Amino acid sequence: MVTINPFVKIRRDLHQIPELGFKEFKTQSYLLEYIRSLPQERIEIKTWETGIFVKVNGTAPTKMIGYRADIDGLPIVEETGYEFRSLHVGQMHACGHDFHMSIALGVLTNMVQTPIKDDLLFIFQPAEEGPGGALPMLQSDIMKHWNPDIIIGLHIAPEQPLGTIATKEGLLFANTSELFIDFVGKGGHAAYPHQTNDMIIAACSLVTQLQSIISRNVDPLDSAVITIGKITGGTVQNVIAENARLEGTIRTLSVDSMLKVKERIESLVKGVEVGYQCKTSIDYGAMYHQVFNHEYLTREFMDFIETQPNIHLIECREAMTGEDFGYMIKDTPGFMFWLGVESDYGLHHSKLMPNESAIDLGIQAITKYLQFKGN
Repeated sequence: MVTINPFVKIRRDLHQIPELGFKEFKTQSYLLEYIRSLPQERIEIKTWETGIFVKVNGTAPTKMIGYRADIDGLPIVEETGYEFRSLHVGQMHACGHDFHMSIALGVLTNMVQTPIKDDLLFIFQPAEEGPGGALPMLQSDIMKHWNPDIIIGLHIAPEQPLGTIATKEGLLFANTSELFIDFVGKGGHAAYPHQTNDMIIAACSLVTQLQSIISRNVDPLDSAVITIGKITGGTVQNVIAENARLEGTIRTLSVDSMLKVKERIESLVKGVEVGYQCKTSIDYGAMYHQVFNHEYLTREFMDFIETQPNIHLIECREAMTGEDFGYMIKDTPGFMFWLGVESDYGLHHSKLMPNESAIDLGIQAITKYLQFKGN
């Protein structure tokens, strides 16, 4: 009989119960059951919404080190073929948060069993994928009381080989914002277009105009992306649409560019209102601050990782990926890094199948770093 690493089993258990942001009730219950099975003498547990804080008291603390893991899933129909595939139809851990949680539990277990001098705070954060759990969690009374001096986190990297850790000083992940634009005009019979204001035409016109923002309003030495991923409008083929909706995302490598892009979007939308005689509204939805790694701490971590066997360090480029961990290190020194899991399919893909051997590698690397940093 093959023995499965206990944290691989935990990953598989969690993979079966993905839940959307602020609805992670089964996930929270599962995590709490495991955390409460550990020796309780040195730990304190508090819950916030569907998230969890676990403080591990050090033997002679001079600081508190935070470690964050996100816990929510995505609204994606799984197509992996796993025996342990999602039991929640239309929901999947397609961004690796099942890995993030199982690694965090492994590190927590090691830290409880082998004390270090400094305090540790493990943060199991809900709603990373949306509507955004980091910012309200930071504003909670618990976080204000248990305020870490530094905080770190990881994200799986399907494109990186097993055994690699990739990160960089400074900007790692982009500023991101959701984008929802609604149009309201005047519908009517397809045979009488002159009596209507067609919102499908208005929406399609704006889609093409939006791309001019990137090519003509953003510094070519900077980077920005506007993607419209969904268009809805109309009711039937022979009725001119009275309503339409665009859904998309904005991503920039600088805060200034995000502000400029939004200003230009608002100007173009006002022009569409005039040109197509309609009403519009804009909703930016969830907005994530850039992940900007603290230079000294990140370099120290990179230097440490280079000394570890079985781990290859890669100094990577910044990515247009969004992560609300950026809020956690906006005012607190910290960093995030990629953990290679070599999957043929990428993040947010219905066939994402990370290599489970990365779980133990992640646990060991983080445990050793915390022992180095906290003793």
